[in-house]
Amino acid sequence: MSLNQTIEELQQKFPLTDHRMPIVFVGHGSPLNAIEENEFSRAWASVGKKLPKPNAILCVSAHWQTVGTHVTGMDQPQTIHDFGGFPKALYEAVYPAPGSPELAHFAREMVQQADVVIDQNWGLDHGTWSVLKQMFPEADVPVVQLSLDATQPAEHHYALAKELRTLRERGVLLVGSGNIVHRLQAFRMDDLPYDWALEFDDTAKRLIESGDDQSLVHYETLGRAAQLSIPTNEHYLPLLYTLALRDGQEHLQFFADKVTFGAISMRSVLIG
Repeated sequence: MSLNQTIEELQQKFPLTDHRMPIVFVGHGSPLNAIEENEFSRAWASVGKKLPKPNAILCVSAHWQTVGTHVTGMDQPQTIHDFGGFPKALYEAVYPAPGSPELAHFAREMVQQADVVIDQNWGLDHGTWSVLKQMFPEADVPVVQLSLDATQPAEHHYALAKELRTLRERGVLLVGSGNIVHRLQAFRMDDLPYDWALEFDDTAKRLIESGDDQSLVHYETLGRAAQLSIPTNEHYLPLLYTLALRDGQEHLQFFADKVTFGAISMRSVLIG
């Protein structure tokens, strides 16, 4: 695709539709959810069946952090196995969805507060493909990933996401993939949740329901449970991308809402 395509030409490739696409945040948890049939993978598959088929998908994954904002621009993104110590079957799993250079360039044109870099090297990490493999198993929808600029605060990410809102009117499904509570240092095999993990997961649920995005953006002010639940924010930020894209009092539905392995919240939300 020519780098000189105008915004008008790109808009023609993603024309306005009669219906606004829903938006989704998925608590992705273990990479094994990509190949296992369990309560989480079944919930993702169920939501995928409810969604109108998108023209393309733009995903913000916890597992792609960069300096600056990048977007995948290749025709055929690779399946990245960015984990270790799992069964051979997981490393053999692929998600051969095509990319969309047009969507990558369209997103770059829409974002004004950052100079978005078109990336030809990354692909689809497990934060993206493990979820989409269950939601869209045919892998026939083009997928683009948008990175998390690790140098920027939460309010920057929330504001950047708002610049992408029109994609919902153009048949693009926007997906955030992370975990509201994510503290691997507190991992426990007995699967019993810590009180502070349950507390913050419930606080986040309440704030999402009330539309209090600013409290969620400034999560550092939410007390000890928030501090324990978000030791680093890369898994939390994709939630903010999703919330920034909602419009007023849209219908929302929580699914897969369980805290597992002690301190990993699988809480997911469908909006619209």
